[in-house]
Amino acid sequence: MAAKEFNGVINLDVRDSVPDWSPYELPKAPDGAPNVLVVLYDDTGMASWTPYGGRIAMPTLERLAENGLIYTQWHTTALCSPTRSCFLTGRNHTRNGIASLMESTNGFPGNSGRIPEDCATIGHILQDNGYSTFWLGKDHNVPEQDNAAGGSRRQWPLQLGFDRFYGFLGGETNQWYPDLCEDNHYIEQPYTPEEGYHLSKDLADRAIKMVRDQQASNPSKPWYMWFCPGANHAPHHAPQEYIDKYKGAFDDGYDAYREWVLARMVEKGVLPAGTELTPFNPIGADQANPADYVKPWDSLRADEKRLFARMAEVFAGFSEYTDAQVGRVIDYLEETGQLDNTIVFYCADNGASGEGSPDGSVNENKFFNNYPDDLAENLTQLENLGGPETYNHYPTGWAAAFSTPFQMFKRYSQYSGGTCDPLVIHWPKGIKARGEIRHQYHHVTDIVPTILDLAGLEMPDVYRGVAQAPLAGVSMRYSFDDADAPTRKKRQFYSMIGTRGLWEDGWKVAATHAPITGKGHFEDDEWELYHVDEDRSESTNLAHEYPAKVEELVASWFAEAEANNALPLDDRTAMDQLTLDRPTSEPPRTRFVYYAGTSAVPEGVAVNVRGRSYKIIADVDISADAEGIMFAHGSRFGGHALFITDRKLHYVYNFLGIPPEQTFVSDVLTPGPHALGMEFVREGAGPNKESVGSTRLYVDDQVVAEGPMRAQVGKFTLCGDGLCVGFDSADSVSRSYQAPFAFTGGKILGVAIDVSDESYLDLETEAMAALARD
Repeated sequence: MAAKEFNGVINLDVRDSVPDWSPYELPKAPDGAPNVLVVLYDDTGMASWTPYGGRIAMPTLERLAENGLIYTQWHTTALCSPTRSCFLTGRNHTRNGIASLMESTNGFPGNSGRIPEDCATIGHILQDNGYSTFWLGKDHNVPEQDNAAGGSRRQWPLQLGFDRFYGFLGGETNQWYPDLCEDNHYIEQPYTPEEGYHLSKDLADRAIKMVRDQQASNPSKPWYMWFCPGANHAPHHAPQEYIDKYKGAFDDGYDAYREWVLARMVEKGVLPAGTELTPFNPIGADQANPADYVKPWDSLRADEKRLFARMAEVFAGFSEYTDAQVGRVIDYLEETGQLDNTIVFYCADNGASGEGSPDGSVNENKFFNNYPDDLAENLTQLENLGGPETYNHYPTGWAAAFSTPFQMFKRYSQYSGGTCDPLVIHWPKGIKARGEIRHQYHHVTDIVPTILDLAGLEMPDVYRGVAQAPLAGVSMRYSFDDADAPTRKKRQFYSMIGTRGLWEDGWKVAATHAPITGKGHFEDDEWELYHVDEDRSESTNLAHEYPAKVEELVASWFAEAEANNALPLDDRTAMDQLTLDRPTSEPPRTRFVYYAGTSAVPEGVAVNVRGRSYKIIADVDISADAEGIMFAHGSRFGGHALFITDRKLHYVYNFLGIPPEQTFVSDVLTPGPHALGMEFVREGAGPNKESVGSTRLYVDDQVVAEGPMRAQVGKFTLCGDGLCVGFDSADSVSRSYQAPFAFTGGKILGVAIDVSDESYLDLETEAMAALARD
């Protein structure tokens, strides 16, 4: 933006000079520009919520739908980070450099995790044109290696054009014990679950306060708020009273739910009469991912049915409880006279999640460790589902059911089960229609053009000296008051972790390739063809009838892939992608030293002990009553800790939360200076590639306990519950203490963690000398 010329008069004496403020005045938004509230849920198929015919009550969403518009063919990328990048820039996800999760970037232009400078964000454009900008809740667009106290802030929210941020940077978080950031720094949660804490409630509290504070000082400025709750991503956590509201609601099972909800969707006009239901498990065994298999409901035992139904009840309670918190924000806007000129987009970022495996999970992190769920273990946690004791996720059957009538679910970008999501738009001042349905085909890339159109702004051709890539989408404004207007969208390509598809003028091709299988051989993929204008559920493959159409659309896919940096395709397993080595600003090293008083160190930049031998040594000076954490990393759902309790040294490795905890304990410690530590020697791999070996617990140079141990090769968490010295943040690693369990009764001089081949005793001597020097 060119600076205005100064037109005042400058003389020696200010009294003889004439000021001109115009070059220094900040831009103002166009008169009447609306506020914008985007509510973006996670992992929610179109058949979940009541406005679309689903069984999950969403009173706030229903209220907005009754006075706004329901969109039935609005699509996303099939995964969270990529969809959110489109919300940020209005360009396709691979053009943003975010082809997949931020934890699975692979060093190619389309999957670097770095949004290029020619893709300016909606935050920057609105902020530069007189808007206040707020972001709450999930981010998941910060590169993993930047998610650190000393990491680059280049892609944190405040650097992307947002005045304020309050939420979590990773892909998911514990709803009872979240990993929180405020603006540009990490914080601890303000109160505990025992005191009534839940992240959804906290986010609503903060949202109301941000708007209240802004209105107190600048009530004439419009604002943009991106409200991204943890719901409905795992872990599914909710207050008990909301879970209990759904007792028995899903006892008929996911097969029956699909039949029931399809009829409801047709009755409501969400889907046309005659829409066919697609089958479970539509991909052939040669291509299918076994972890995404759906068990027929009638094949389940009675206890399995009860478990699976309860998991759906928890999910429903989580969703409705969060909707109630959004309702508090909507109520506040109405009470303060702001709702009438606030355009609300209430939507979800991809289809329902299949990351719970065919048996469901009490610890979703097993999925990211390629470790199978244990039905027997799941059954023992039936009464704890939704509470702090579990990190639960429903089975794949519910993912398919909540994505009715389409094939598959989240991650499958070639099918609408992964991409067709709920979207309700509410804007009393700007939309005359009330309670109507819109069937125009649209995509997440259309949201930024729509917002700019409504605000009376444009994406600049050049921003901060960089020529800008064109927006990939179109404004949806034309559809607001014309139900029959033909869609202005002409083409949309899809690409996600090995899956591919393309929609063009009512037709769609879909490659029969399942995600994260590691099978490769993309040149052998078969392409299916669907006439979506006539076959909304994509139930009838017409590829053999129209081979020329298939060839035409596949060529279009490759053209879009080239223009949007979508190659190479990557279908490696979740654990393979999540554990790739990525460059950081720090040179490689095998020894890490941490000191008490340091904030929790996120896993992406902490010492990596996965899949290898390692040693931990704490240099301490203790009194007779010393207790507390010396070292902790992770949580009860996966992690390890070195601590003193009952005057004894303890090392606990909590392997994916599977009981019993692997525990090594010393005799009573004597007061005074000590080197307290442990060594794990990896001897091989278990049946699921987990590390197996032996552990020794040391007090000074003496082995005081030893035995076999297994360790994770995948992460403790996607993001959060970082490495701590002198305390344990958020959720406890071990059930034998309550976080933060701060160290008392002595001093921690430092903690060294080593992943080299050096012997423990040699390392002890060297580390103690180094810590003494410090």
